[in-house]
Amino acid sequence: MMLRELFEAATIVWGKSGSKMVRKYRCTTGQRKGRVVAKPSTCSAPINTKKSAAFKKTRKMKGPSMAVKSNRTKRSYKVSKRLRRLNKARTNR
Repeated sequence: MMLRELFEAATIVWGKSGSKMVRKYRCTTGQRKGRVVAKPSTCSAPINTKKSAAFKKTRKMKGPSMAVKSNRTKRSYKVSKRLRRLNKARTNR
């Protein structure tokens, strides 16, 4: 697989890693279409079904509290606000 093919499978977006802004990739093809990942090669990697099932179970139990916490973070953290503005400007181009 050529490097160019990897980058055609993903577009560059900004994301958070802790309290820092980092460059990430949104998958445009494959099983992870629409997901934001750290490396574009992840878009075409095989899915780990055991991890997938475990997280589905966790999300069913803790989904509402996860949503409250993430929304609070997105509203109050400066980095989150900056990222939202950067990624919004990218989609308008």
